[in-house]
Amino acid sequence: MRAVIFKEVGRVAVEDRKLPVIQDPRDAIVKVSVAALCGSDLHWYRGHQKIPTGFIPGHEFAGVVHEIGSQVTGFNVGDAVVATFTTQCGDCFYCKKKQTSRCANSFLFGNSAGATSIDGGQAEYVRVPFASSTLVPKPASLPDKMLVLMGDIFPTGYFCASRFLKSLPRDEAKSSCTVVVGCGPVGICAIAAAAQWCDNIFAVDMVPERLAEAEKLGAKPLLLTDNPTAKVLAATEGRGADVVLEVVGTLAAMQLCVDMVRPFGSISSVGVQTEEVSFHGPTLYAKNVTIAWGRCPVRGIFEEALDCLIRVQDKVGFLCECHMKLEQAPEAYELFNARKVHKVLLTL
Repeated sequence: MRAVIFKEVGRVAVEDRKLPVIQDPRDAIVKVSVAALCGSDLHWYRGHQKIPTGFIPGHEFAGVVHEIGSQVTGFNVGDAVVATFTTQCGDCFYCKKKQTSRCANSFLFGNSAGATSIDGGQAEYVRVPFASSTLVPKPASLPDKMLVLMGDIFPTGYFCASRFLKSLPRDEAKSSCTVVVGCGPVGICAIAAAAQWCDNIFAVDMVPERLAEAEKLGAKPLLLTDNPTAKVLAATEGRGADVVLEVVGTLAAMQLCVDMVRPFGSISSVGVQTEEVSFHGPTLYAKNVTIAWGRCPVRGIFEEALDCLIRVQDKVGFLCECHMKLEQAPEAYELFNARKVHKVLLTL
């Protein structure tokens, strides 16, 4: 089969690889129809995450079930499916609590960091462990081109926004000041989700074109180089934001969140952190800041995130407009890395 291979920092290639095979009776083999490039792929592409080369990337993919192991239930060959970006067994302590991103038996698609990373879906075929609880049938109410968003970025944006906003009383959530730091694809999804609860949203980024897209969703754009903290303070009578959503994954972004959040405010962070993060303890103590970190449990929140995506699909559909063939993956990564496209869908 043909597959994208990470060769070295700043370079991928499309090469021949052996077809994946069933290794466990709970596995399925999926024939991929579409695979997306995600912002977290740029961590290893740019060399920020230093991991072994030679793997097949891609943790956002959809396709058709090609083969199933003897213990796979709920799916048949020929079913249209989307996969979550991590696998989950469905039976462990965390899976039973719907905290599926911390499944005790989980694998991460499209990476090579550690023993729990496996080849991903930027290929003609992919092996899916724990298929019964990792694959989800294609929802009839979602267009094919948007299905891949449910593998990672939309649930992640929804998770980031909902962690604090959905627990607030409706009137309080509606009038709260929410700031989204980072307006890449996940940030756009977070803004679209946050707007289901909140009317007062600020968006921070260093790329004017991204801020323009955020503004179309109703967010007030703040250029990173134009002192966004001062503007948020001015808009809140000096208090700061009630809720800050961090979707970048850098210390600088997290520090900005701490600067902008009000006392007793909340920070929800889903940006993939690749380095040590440290803060000034007295500042956090003095502000009574609540910080929630971490990877989105996509399968655990899939249904509620899907309901939200169905409502806002017209607002985020532009993320799925750039389609390229699998053989064009090297060019696709270059375009994505240069921020010349919002997202790239590799079609097969």
